[in-house]
Amino acid sequence: MALSWSVWFPFFLFDADWMGREVYHGDPKGNDSVAVKAYDAGVREDAFGLLLNSVVLGISSFLLEPMCQRMGARLVWAMSNFIVFACMAGTAIISLVSVNKYITEGIQHAIGENRAIKIASLVIFALLGFPLSITYSVPFSITADLTADTGGGQGLAIGVLNLAIVIPQMIVSLGAGPWDALFSGGNIPAFVLAPLFALAAGVTATLKLPNLSSGSFKSSGFHFG
Repeated sequence: MALSWSVWFPFFLFDADWMGREVYHGDPKGNDSVAVKAYDAGVREDAFGLLLNSVVLGISSFLLEPMCQRMGARLVWAMSNFIVFACMAGTAIISLVSVNKYITEGIQHAIGENRAIKIASLVIFALLGFPLSITYSVPFSITADLTADTGGGQGLAIGVLNLAIVIPQMIVSLGAGPWDALFSGGNIPAFVLAPLFALAAGVTATLKLPNLSSGSFKSSGFHFG
């Protein structure tokens, strides 16, 4: 869980800046008005990408219960990490390709000519909605299932699991800036490191999570009152 959230928090914290800088090659503090407008365009495109991400997440949430009952929660959880690995590796590749084209072709290329890179970025944003829906639900379901018959209680187990979210958030928040600064700034260093954590999370889930009954996964549903 901690490895997975070590991947998600760089994306949550820096996705808008990544789109504005690495994809659109803008600069919010630039003296050149073209660079500022390019950054603003990237941030607006990021907002649209997050909208696509949310739509995919919402649709995927309805598919999780039948998937887990058919494939098993462990396999679904591991699969989500491998998907995140592929998507975050894609962001690193997009960054390198985009920066290289910017260097060779100039700012006019960045703000209006390469739609392929921008479309690829939006596709990755949308695809990430699927593993994100798994991250929001399946680990908690697995934890509840494994601790159902223990004396400590499911509430305590879920509370401990939340520490695996909070601690990576603190580490990423405090460490991502200095890490990027070691490589002359920008978001590429954090986005290159993220897929390594995702790969480690996928391998760990595959090898270490216990086998659960495919029929044990139940959606929590909606509760009122």
